[in-house]
Amino acid sequence: MIVCLAQMDSVIGDFAQNAARIVAMTKAALAREGAQATSDLIVFPELSLCGYPPMDLLDQDAFVEGSLKALRLLQKELPSEAMVAVGYVDKNREASGRALVNAMSVLSGGKIVFTQEKTLLPTYDVFDEARYFEPAKTRKAFTHPKGRIGFAICEDFWWESPPNPSFKYTVDPVKELLDLNLDLLIVPSASPFVKGKLETRLRLARSKAREGGIPVLYCNAVGSNDSLVFDGRSFVVDPTGKPLAFCGWDESFLVFDSETMKTAGCAKTIPYAPEAVKLDGDKLEGGKQEGAKSEGKKPAASGPAILNERADSSTVVEELHRAIIVGIQGYMGKSGFTKACLGLSGGIDSAIVAALAAEALGPENVRCIAMPSRFSSEGSINDSVELCRRLGMALERLPIETPFKAYLDLLAVPFAGRPFDLAEENLQARIRGTLLMAWSNKFNALLLTTGNKSELAAGYCTLYGDMCGALAPIGDLYKTEVYDLARHMNTLARAEGRPEPIPLPIIDKAPSAELRQDQKDQDSLPPYEVLDGMLRLYIEDNASLDAIVAAGFDRELASKVLAMVARAEYKRRQAAPAIKVSKRAFGIGRRLPLTRQIHETRV
Repeated sequence: MIVCLAQMDSVIGDFAQNAARIVAMTKAALAREGAQATSDLIVFPELSLCGYPPMDLLDQDAFVEGSLKALRLLQKELPSEAMVAVGYVDKNREASGRALVNAMSVLSGGKIVFTQEKTLLPTYDVFDEARYFEPAKTRKAFTHPKGRIGFAICEDFWWESPPNPSFKYTVDPVKELLDLNLDLLIVPSASPFVKGKLETRLRLARSKAREGGIPVLYCNAVGSNDSLVFDGRSFVVDPTGKPLAFCGWDESFLVFDSETMKTAGCAKTIPYAPEAVKLDGDKLEGGKQEGAKSEGKKPAASGPAILNERADSSTVVEELHRAIIVGIQGYMGKSGFTKACLGLSGGIDSAIVAALAAEALGPENVRCIAMPSRFSSEGSINDSVELCRRLGMALERLPIETPFKAYLDLLAVPFAGRPFDLAEENLQARIRGTLLMAWSNKFNALLLTTGNKSELAAGYCTLYGDMCGALAPIGDLYKTEVYDLARHMNTLARAEGRPEPIPLPIIDKAPSAELRQDQKDQDSLPPYEVLDGMLRLYIEDNASLDAIVAAGFDRELASKVLAMVARAEYKRRQAAPAIKVSKRAFGIGRRLPLTRQIHETRV
């Protein structure tokens, strides 16, 4: 049996475009040399017809009807010779339970010939599927003319790796499927990227392949939706658990022949041109999603590649680099923006965001704005100029001394007799935030915030100031990871014969907000190497104060840090969404009350 995995970038709620994309990719897969006579099944990712995650859109009857209408349209528009497996939202046809199911159906000759609903519905981190879906009661095998196939939809495949050691699913869908004497196990997935996720997927696939003595095919989504990045990297492992091939991070195909155990890939990404793949508008309203793909941009990866495991995994830092590029492109494109802007301070954080934006969108589409104050060093200004020169980006200079002085004059009477303190420091940040938002409005440029995870955790950031914006590209990177990424991007540039994007003085200088004379971050925070170590334990591992101390950190300092994190929750609730790259990012995956007792620091 020959199976084609078609990893796809869906737009949430754009049923017309997603259906057109599935038709176009199906035709492209069939048009591959020699494929038309031999492609037995083409598989698309989980919920590819509606996009993932749809969240509370699932409560809207019109959304569900749109999904089903698009499915009926696919029955009419897909090539009659194609057999296609597609993920979508369906109604629960049983008499009780949740109103909806997460379904995967096989379409052939205009008919639905097989359907499997998802069984395991995750409710941890960013997932909340049990809120909407009824779990499948049975696991079935699809009897294809050339063999028996089991579909384990995303979480159904993750039975061995629950969210924490105290949790265990009561049903093992893959075991039940393997008991049905399968020839292939296929995993349609919308699995978001986090560091090390590919290795976990591979470990599970190897285990199941060896247990069942059959190949395992993993078909994942690509692109990004909101803060989530979908890294694709669909793969095949043979019955011994050996990985045979991987896709890259973009839309592509991976073709597998179960008889010969050979794979092939299609290295050409289908152009984004929905107007060239017209479906009948009377059957399904909708059209082109403006900006849903960035035109003329350098892709985050080199296309669908047939790679070995180590080469595709690359380094952790390169994974982060790719993920953030994909996240920027997806958020910008699906929001309808082609241009971005950001404040450039001369520090490492804004420098990294500028470099990432230039790579993701093209330097001509990013405007950097320097807003020096009376406390800005000459080095910071010169470093900003040099950074933009290297990146080929325009730099706008808007000094804030005049508005800052005007505010100080206005507040002179009510502030009389009080020392210069946080109020005046934050006033500068808020003036800058106002100017950046004005630029964003005037030029229809999406504002990128430049804060990192360490600052957001400790509350070392200003609401309505440097926190202004619509997307935080490095909001899930600790400060130490920001430095690692800067060095990595410079290393890549040297290897490719390009100028290093991040000037060395920016990497070497002591971090400073430059909101008062001779200010340094370490005046208010522990050294970032120490801070980040404690934050990782507390945020990502839910470690207690005692556990953090046992890991080698000072108790008094750790207690102070945990209190800072707790007190800053109200800021993070109002922060721009951060591109998620860790297992525990700030945002919808980490839900804590704003007003509470800080119990973590009590003995």
